[in-house]
Amino acid sequence: MLEKPDIPDQRIIACLREEYGLPVVQVDFLPLGADRNTVVYRVSDRDGRPYFLKLRKGVFDETSVALPKFFHDQGIEQVIAPLTTRAGPLWASLGDFRLILYPFIEGHNGYQASLSDQHWVALGKTLKRIHTTVLPPALKARIRRENHTNKWRESVKVFLGRLGDRPPEDPIAVELIVFLRAKREEILDLVGRTEHLAGELQACSRDFVLCHADIHAGNLLIAAEGALYLVDWDDPILAPKERDLMSVGAGLMGAWHTPQEEESLFYKGYGHTPIDPIALAYYRYERIIDDIAVECDTIASGEENEDNRRQSLGYLKSNFLRDSTIEIATRSDRTRKVGQL
Repeated sequence: MLEKPDIPDQRIIACLREEYGLPVVQVDFLPLGADRNTVVYRVSDRDGRPYFLKLRKGVFDETSVALPKFFHDQGIEQVIAPLTTRAGPLWASLGDFRLILYPFIEGHNGYQASLSDQHWVALGKTLKRIHTTVLPPALKARIRRENHTNKWRESVKVFLGRLGDRPPEDPIAVELIVFLRAKREEILDLVGRTEHLAGELQACSRDFVLCHADIHAGNLLIAAEGALYLVDWDDPILAPKERDLMSVGAGLMGAWHTPQEEESLFYKGYGHTPIDPIALAYYRYERIIDDIAVECDTIASGEENEDNRRQSLGYLKSNFLRDSTIEIATRSDRTRKVGQL
């Protein structure tokens, strides 16, 4: 969230002191991320020790904190564990928000700084461990399973079906409509390809692993001392491993390396593994459809400020740039027939 919510700093400080026993004296809002349900802060105690604070509103899935704690306890140091409250849970409540506290790690995300060759190999090794670690049955039972929902595809079709409605007066919404009209056939082709591939995946069973499900450069933290961390476990899922692997070489990791370079370095760490071309193509298309639906909703909802809505429009448009996500997904789709749009 780019705009500070209407929560007095003193309420946050009081909550941290009561729930965590921390002598917090300063709270600094960080205008980071595109998730309108998440707010982040840097907080400091009286000795100057920093912490990273996440406030999450709306539906809260306990696995988003239980999983990183479990993986960290298993020795996967690239996953940062949340801190426990004095009472034992991994979160506290503050009004409509869940409050989650982490150690603060100075660094930059993968959009701000290039991943080195060693970082790419480390990412591959980390994901391999995550995909192959056996989860406790009780924890595994709480994680959602892939069902290839058509929620976002239907949402995009609804937006496209409303393009003939009365034009809004808001200039950002107008710009969105003009853009969607120009890209309508391309978007419908993406929706159609995604629906076709979803049907093929549903027709036969595949092995499921625990997937992070939102791997992109913004969720990779490069610490000042050089360590790599995989952050933001808000939406894990049990799915084919391609749910995560699709991000490598897909235009989601910044402009530092070519897709071929990303894949070559990543699989040095992950190791050789057979890739299902149907699953890979499906997840690359579905990710784009998800982005279009979410950004359209953010712009059209009227609940966000101008900066957030303008950022969402930029994110949406970026998918259609040359050598960006759509072009990469189409080029790498081995399921697409020659000459097919």
